[in-house]
Amino acid sequence: MISPLEIQEKEFGRGLKGFKEDEVNEFLDQLTLDLERLLEENRQLKAEKQQMEEELKKFKESETSVLETLETAKALMGDISASAEKRAQILLKNAELDAQRIQREAREEAERMNEENAALHSRVAGLRQKFRQLLESELERFDTLSTELFPELGVEDLDELPEAKPQNGKPAFRADEKRKTIVHVK
Repeated sequence: MISPLEIQEKEFGRGLKGFKEDEVNEFLDQLTLDLERLLEENRQLKAEKQQMEEELKKFKESETSVLETLETAKALMGDISASAEKRAQILLKNAELDAQRIQREAREEAERMNEENAALHSRVAGLRQKFRQLLESELERFDTLSTELFPELGVEDLDELPEAKPQNGKPAFRADEKRKTIVHVK
């Protein structure tokens, strides 16, 4: 490319009918100024282009960084979601195991209480039977000992005793048929 200095220093040969030297010089000066302006504008545009390319490079790097950050965030969200799901499954499984344990303990407690209830019923029935036997043996003993207790009456069975004469309209002694015991009435 031709420089403005080369335009200024260019010498033309002269012919018979040559150009007017002043007009040519003036035109060359104008061309030189225009070329200098164009060259300066070209330098400025190249500098702007370089600056814009650097900014574009930075933006591309930022874009890459943002995309990488987004990908990392997506992966992290996936990990968090998977972790939360696993935790929820573990909590659910633990709750199911706790419920099963509580049900098992409740069944065992109910069985234990049923066994205790049956044992208590058995003990009550046993005590009742022993008490009945004790009462019956005492009644039999009382019946057999009645002659020893009341030898002056001369009776073997208390049912054979005559009723005592009432005092104030009430008998002094009476025999209870069911229990074969004597009840003193005042």
